[in-house]
Amino acid sequence: MNYLAHLHLGGDAPAQLLGSLYGDFVKGPLAGRWPAEIEAAIRLHRRIDAFTDSHPLQARARARFPAARRRTAGMLLDLFFDHCLARDWAEYAAQPLDHFTRKVYRVLAAEAELPGRLGLMAPRMAAQDWLGSYREFAVLEQVIAGMQRRLSKPQLLDGSLAELEHLYEPLSEDFRAFYPELMTFARGERR
Repeated sequence: MNYLAHLHLGGDAPAQLLGSLYGDFVKGPLAGRWPAEIEAAIRLHRRIDAFTDSHPLQARARARFPAARRRTAGMLLDLFFDHCLARDWAEYAAQPLDHFTRKVYRVLAAEAELPGRLGLMAPRMAAQDWLGSYREFAVLEQVIAGMQRRLSKPQLLDGSLAELEHLYEPLSEDFRAFYPELMTFARGERR
């Protein structure tokens, strides 16, 4: 899952929101590096990733991509599933998406020191409403371009937006089948 899904699944408290994002920026053992509530959310983030990566519905969705794309299919699915979540937000959350994203941006802005690249990204994320913008499929082109800039082999993502567009309906169905299971898993893990 990508940023929006992790934030949605990780819990609503500020420490849970922070840890839900930190999971992509903090590597290795935790052992007291962060407050306990943030570390719990980072561990949940990691369990969500493991559950997602090993789930048969995810394997089915990855298999929809051409063989040459399978290496990057997981990254593309994470991005596409965030698009699906933003697009269909009202089906999965009681709070409107723009209220949720504003809360996330406030929590990030209030944090004095964010880990790694998150400290550089957070102001742009808020100013450009990255989380809310996922609802528009066209935005994925910009996100993929950003992903390409960070890859050592950016050509691995060439043509990926066209593939996502071609696979839009079946991948949307995969999301609708998978996300409720992931929500149930995350809810159980937070207890």
